[in-house]
Amino acid sequence: MSKATIADKQPKAVEVEEGKTYAWCACGDSSNQPFCDGSHGGTNFSPKVFKAEKTKTVYLCMCKQTGNPGFCDGSHKHL
Repeated sequence: MSKATIADKQPKAVEVEEGKTYAWCACGDSSNQPFCDGSHGGTNFSPKVFKAEKTKTVYLCMCKQTGNPGFCDGSHKHL
């Protein structure tokens, strides 16, 4: 399995809306970070799709090394 491209070494704060579906980029190659734009095509990566349970600010992983796909878990501090 290949490693994801590190898009940034800090999370991105994003306001998500209750009931809306989002697709987090897992490969790191999307030009629409932190969201998927289909750049993973032909790779072993696929986006993490999630539906916001409520409207709030979330911190999405940009280093792509998180153990909680989509969301920052502090893994960027060890890169």
